[in-house]
Amino acid sequence: MTSAPQPATPIRPGRLSVGVIGTGRVGAVLAAALARVGHRPVAASAVSDASRSRAETLLPGAAVMSPPEVCAAAELVLVTVPDDQLPGLIEGLAAVDAWRPGQIVVHTSGRYGISVLEPAQRVGAVPLALHPVMTFTGTSIDIDRLVGASFGVTAPAAFLPIADALVLEMEAEPVHVDESARPLYHAALAHASNHLVTLVASSADLLEAAGIDEPRQVLSPLVSAALDNVLRLGDRALTGPVMRGDAATVARHIDEIGNVSPQTADLYVALARETARRAVDAGLLSEADADAVLDAIEGAEDER
Repeated sequence: MTSAPQPATPIRPGRLSVGVIGTGRVGAVLAAALARVGHRPVAASAVSDASRSRAETLLPGAAVMSPPEVCAAAELVLVTVPDDQLPGLIEGLAAVDAWRPGQIVVHTSGRYGISVLEPAQRVGAVPLALHPVMTFTGTSIDIDRLVGASFGVTAPAAFLPIADALVLEMEAEPVHVDESARPLYHAALAHASNHLVTLVASSADLLEAAGIDEPRQVLSPLVSAALDNVLRLGDRALTGPVMRGDAATVARHIDEIGNVSPQTADLYVALARETARRAVDAGLLSEADADAVLDAIEGAEDER
């Protein structure tokens, strides 16, 4: 006599059926992270081949359904679509009576708070904005990367414990963000992550133009150390010619970069000016040395 098969994850009190609308890189990963702690992904909307593949790989027990069907099947619905699509989707689902009282509706947009979920909230759904401060590949490695990451949490005061509990279950850290501050919060994160990519990629291009065969290998230790330093020390991590007041070096940099890429030279100029300002404000650079650097920048700009 054989024993009945045992479930892979023990059933725990308070576990929820989970649906995902928009099985992109974020939604599939968050649903899989919730599955690790016993929640049950049961439904997902997936249109593209890539989305269907993610659903099959990360959410093997979830049925592929239309968005209204996902809402009908799940107690917790993750709405993980691009920002510009979010308001229309929430309103459209409200128009077909997809939302219901007591249902937990979570979006992961950094830009929006809970006001965008008002069409669901007015019928009694629980609105939560949970934005993971992480970059995603849409694969299982992202689940482990969530451990220790922050989530920007916006929710009505009565529902903050629910929002925090969901984040903590994924071993991440909830950070409460006021509704009115969401756009600035999101802009700060995009400025750090997206523009860091642009900065490093443009530096790699310059090294390649200088004849360096493996520019990313050369940059990796330097950029990693600089990132670690600024996260620990803030502006006190500044080094380099601007911080030292080496005006002639800065001018030569602008000239050399401009010969290769005028666009990158513009970026260098903007960042050098801001670096000088921050160095002065932090007491790392004298006003006189800052003026010399800024004059050198102006001179180099005039010659371009």
